[in-house]
Amino acid sequence: MAKTKTAFVCQNCGANFPKWTGKCSSCGEWNTLIEEVIYKDSKSGLRRTFSEKLSKKPVPITKVSAEDAERIPVVDEELNRVLGGGLVPGSVTLIGGDPGIGKSTLLLQLGLNSKDRKTLYVSGEESANQIKLRAERIGTLHEQLLLLIDTSLERVMERIEEAEPELVIIDSIQTLQSPEIDSVPGSVAQIRECTGELIQYAKETNTPVILIGHITKEGNIAGPKVMEHMVDVVLQFEGDRQHLYRLLRSSKNRFGSTNELGIYEMQGAGLKEVNDPSQVLLSQRDEGLSGSAIAASMEGARPMMIEVQSLVSTAAYGTPQRTTTGFDVRRLHMLLAVLEKRCGFHVGRFDVFLNMAGGIRVDDPAIDLAAVCSVLSSSEDYPIPAHYCFAGEVGLSGEIRPVTRLEQRIREAEKLGFEEIYISGYGLKGISTGSFNIEVRPVKRVDEVFRQLFG
Repeated sequence: MAKTKTAFVCQNCGANFPKWTGKCSSCGEWNTLIEEVIYKDSKSGLRRTFSEKLSKKPVPITKVSAEDAERIPVVDEELNRVLGGGLVPGSVTLIGGDPGIGKSTLLLQLGLNSKDRKTLYVSGEESANQIKLRAERIGTLHEQLLLLIDTSLERVMERIEEAEPELVIIDSIQTLQSPEIDSVPGSVAQIRECTGELIQYAKETNTPVILIGHITKEGNIAGPKVMEHMVDVVLQFEGDRQHLYRLLRSSKNRFGSTNELGIYEMQGAGLKEVNDPSQVLLSQRDEGLSGSAIAASMEGARPMMIEVQSLVSTAAYGTPQRTTTGFDVRRLHMLLAVLEKRCGFHVGRFDVFLNMAGGIRVDDPAIDLAAVCSVLSSSEDYPIPAHYCFAGEVGLSGEIRPVTRLEQRIREAEKLGFEEIYISGYGLKGISTGSFNIEVRPVKRVDEVFRQLFG
């Protein structure tokens, strides 16, 4: 008789416990422990070897080949940018995002555009008819895209071995179920086992694998955190479903930078790449209204001009509200405290609302100066001229601190027709301002910016 061993596994962090407790002592969550089979004595295992191991002996590091793996470029330029130049053979990529944000559409487009590469699209969430209807709407069908509807890991691995695809897409990893694990699909044990099996296949056959992952209500990828450690690349597909734009960010990339950003526009015919986001984000800007300022931001190596909108109004309740969209609300609290303490602007008793136009979420500290200027513009009800832009970080003493890649920001502002850009007076070393066709205004403190803008 087979010997079975069970344990109580936290569905939030994956920690094991010998008995049930109400609270997980590892992550602090309540009622997340579920009994799962962690070991079953079986002579027949699912795990198989697809190719011979290159070496089973330790090798001196001086004898290891340091040649870079040749990347597989994809037709999608935005995805290429985020991946660092294309897919690496044998890599495993995990893409997470909100329901309905466009994860399946993005990867189905990838399969439809890869006409010279055999792609296997495995779906456990939709029927073949649903996928074909979407594929006809967003691209041209071809024989190189293979479709498999199944949730059994054993059968999926058999079909992969038979088809020998050059790219495997799994939609989604939470729907797969291994017969070796006696638990429901989507549990910690199932996700860990299925991910490990696919990683082994990718490494042994040098085939890139892309996994779609669900996310929790907190915005984290569902399943054990170890899954994100096991894969090579973790991408986040995000954006407000009420807006047209979708952002593809990299939170982990063993083969490239994690600072790159891909931007898409959701249309009826699928996702369209946005090659010049600055033009798009500034196209619907209203001139002559207070509370609006343009920031020269950077996302990775890509400069972007983003409109920062603010509204400062009398507090209707006892405690003033602080609300942001696309900007860290704690950062706004700090900027307002700097204005109050260091610069003498009394905004503490007003409601302040801050918004990044277009549904874009930014983390660049160079947004600070534009945010401060938009708040002051709304507070004084004095519009900032449309041909002004800003790039600077605001310190706790009210000083304007320099930012990185300043020359690229200035070049982008110049290309888009801006006439003046306000930057930190401490970051001009090595930059010749006379070489630009835009007037560069160095400033050192917030009150100095206020005097120049509003007199």
